[in-house]
Amino acid sequence: MAKDEIKQEDLLNIDHSPSLFKKGWMNTPVDIRPSMHCYACEPARLKVVDFPNPRVWSVMDEDWKLPKDWKETVMDAFKDRLDRFRTFKLFMDICVRCGACADKCQFFIGSADPKNMPVLRAELIRSVYRRNFTAAGKLFGKLAGARDLDYGVLKEWWYYLYQCSECRRCSVFCPYGIDMADITIIGREMTNLLGLNIDWIAAPVAFCYKTGNHLGIQPHAYKSMLEFFQDEIEEVTGVRVEPSFNRKGAEVLFITPSGDVFADPGTWTCMGYMILFHQLGIDITWSTYASEGGNFGLFTSHDMMKRLNGKMYMEAKRLGVKWILGGECGHMWRVVNQYMGTMNLDLAEGSNLENPVSPMTGTKFENANSTKMVHITEFTADLIKHGKLKLDPSRNDHRKVTFHDSCNPARAMGLLEEPRYVIKNVCNHFYEMPPSTIREQTFCCGGGSGLNAGEDVELRMRGGLPRANAVKYVHEKYGVNMLANVCAIDRAVFPGLMEYWVPEVDVTGVHELVANAMVLDGEKEKTVDLRNEPLPGMEDAEDV
Repeated sequence: MAKDEIKQEDLLNIDHSPSLFKKGWMNTPVDIRPSMHCYACEPARLKVVDFPNPRVWSVMDEDWKLPKDWKETVMDAFKDRLDRFRTFKLFMDICVRCGACADKCQFFIGSADPKNMPVLRAELIRSVYRRNFTAAGKLFGKLAGARDLDYGVLKEWWYYLYQCSECRRCSVFCPYGIDMADITIIGREMTNLLGLNIDWIAAPVAFCYKTGNHLGIQPHAYKSMLEFFQDEIEEVTGVRVEPSFNRKGAEVLFITPSGDVFADPGTWTCMGYMILFHQLGIDITWSTYASEGGNFGLFTSHDMMKRLNGKMYMEAKRLGVKWILGGECGHMWRVVNQYMGTMNLDLAEGSNLENPVSPMTGTKFENANSTKMVHITEFTADLIKHGKLKLDPSRNDHRKVTFHDSCNPARAMGLLEEPRYVIKNVCNHFYEMPPSTIREQTFCCGGGSGLNAGEDVELRMRGGLPRANAVKYVHEKYGVNMLANVCAIDRAVFPGLMEYWVPEVDVTGVHELVANAMVLDGEKEKTVDLRNEPLPGMEDAEDV
């Protein structure tokens, strides 16, 4: 279903009343609806990464073509993960169903489906846990909140596990610190053992495993795209930037999401990186093999997450760089900062990488001593603080900017002040959204965790409604016309979301704004920005 077929008034007709619970959630079978789920994964994707049960199947079919021993497979995996992951076992036991998280999920806010409340989404799994792994559940069944795992329950798991973007907003409000994303990850792991995945996750995982990036782009095509950007930059600025590729012995390896290389508005952010590196003269190289910072393994399994994260460090070792600089990405930074210590720390230490030090300011990034990776906004904020960039923020005066705290960098990394510091130094007009919608409490874009597909457009518009509502507020109050962020998924999801809910607002990465404000050595008189839109006061220039 296309966006123009879904009326706003229908999506805004949301009933959160308790009457929805009359039947009891255990007695309400799952209702899988079109445009509220992604397509099933294709068998070729699963074969690439040796995942089980590759076959052609459809979510709307009655028969999902599961192996005969599917129940045993799931229960064995359940027991294994209870034994391996102490947090998972803890999260199965300690929830008191207080409801503090109930109204915090954007998918529940936007859909009013009770099973999208984090507490109830977890109960879908906890109920099976109680039936099989607790004495009360074995003896008293439903009276103890327990139920058997049957075909309908499995479908319910799949449907709602893939309506969670793993943004972890609910965990901010949980008095026990339960991380719903951890439950979702392990639930997805168990369904993946049956070949139940979505193509919007399985395809990027397979492509990344084969070619080094989510889009399946070959090295020569990656290089060609950056060469195209060289021409675009020269046309706008008069300066020819010269990035290097796969250069051994460089000081720094730069890795960014492939979405920045191949999809607007990320492409202008990528040009911003190139301009910044050229102006500073940093000894930096790009890899056409480890050409992806993002990690869809986070949405698949712990093992896949580790496998895909490792490629960055193996490439760093091959090239002999000192440390890694990472672009504006969401789940890359959650994986690196939250999971690195138990996944690939040996690779980081075995690659002879050094603790990152800025070659321009001498700043030691102590927070990156274990991971050997620095976020680009940390790096740029440090440059600005030390006066290493000549900036003219008036070049962004046609932009009234607000900032979306991307879920993973904000909640998993604590990257809250650096992007704001950068934006305030390159823009004269910056406005915050309401406090309950930003920083640690930020809302998700509605398309994270592999949900940025075309076929689940209603789910994305519903899930993105709370964020869009906050953007609409600052648009109407302050005239905001640009939504900045530091995540490639956001830059992919927000254009469609804004077009639907707040069409007057456009989307940008932070380093597009940085590049527009930079005064470059040898630049020509600039009349347009990187989008070839007139700079303030240059609307009537001859070459516009």
